[in-house]
Amino acid sequence: MKAVIPAAGLGTRFLPLTKAQPKEMLPVIDKPCIQYVVEEAVEAGITDIVIITGRGKRAIENHFDRSIELEQRLKDDKRYEHLEQLREIEELADIFYIRQKDPLGLGHAILCARKHIGDEPFAVLLGDDLIVDVRPGISQLIDAFESLEKKAVVGIEKLPREQLCKYGVISGQEIENGLYLVEDLIEKPALGSEPSDLAVIGRYVLQPKIFDFLKKTPPGYGGEIQLTDAMRMLAKKDRLYGQIIRGRRYDLGSLFDWLKANVELALEREEWSEQIRDWLIKTVCDGNRSS
Repeated sequence: MKAVIPAAGLGTRFLPLTKAQPKEMLPVIDKPCIQYVVEEAVEAGITDIVIITGRGKRAIENHFDRSIELEQRLKDDKRYEHLEQLREIEELADIFYIRQKDPLGLGHAILCARKHIGDEPFAVLLGDDLIVDVRPGISQLIDAFESLEKKAVVGIEKLPREQLCKYGVISGQEIENGLYLVEDLIEKPALGSEPSDLAVIGRYVLQPKIFDFLKKTPPGYGGEIQLTDAMRMLAKKDRLYGQIIRGRRYDLGSLFDWLKANVELALEREEWSEQIRDWLIKTVCDGNRSS
């Protein structure tokens, strides 16, 4: 199975930090967030990945490409551990890049990958959604896809009502624990009009027929071609399932989630956990005393 990682967004919620760098390259501890997403796909057995980019995204290509000068410098300095880390990044997968020339939305970004995907099922992983679990989030969806006669399945998560206006939201019937048959979807519903508390998150396994629906999808919310609208047509004509994905999810399009991911994941790293924990306790205690 191939994977598509849309990474063409402007990242305006992170300005001015993203004025000159892609939001997908924002660091989470010691790696850019898109590397975590690529590693998730690779861990699920996917080694053919197409990243949809836009203007100002060359840093993504450079990150996964070889850097001969840097490698030579690390060799000369006998910094072999860092050299090995670089080579692991360069050899993660076969990565291809397609430019989305016009910012016409997520649905259009995925449509740009049509020729590369061909007539095979494929995975979609959003470049700013980080999911942490023993079993990769996309692997959980691939398992569901295989058990559901290879019908399209999207990752979903139960969220508080006040957060649903940032997501596509499904309505449907739960057919087993955590698995829903989708009856309808609404993109970014107004507060109070949500059909459920089940939000579509950045993981999908789709059949190539979705491209036909995307071609028919008129501009929707924000004047963009929305993947949610195409999946809504798919749900009406065929079958679409929603699977609650286990694990912790960080929406790295949110400044707070990005900060939280850095702290929580640092606490799980053996080399830093004790220092980070002590610093947090001291910071909180000092803050309490000063107040």
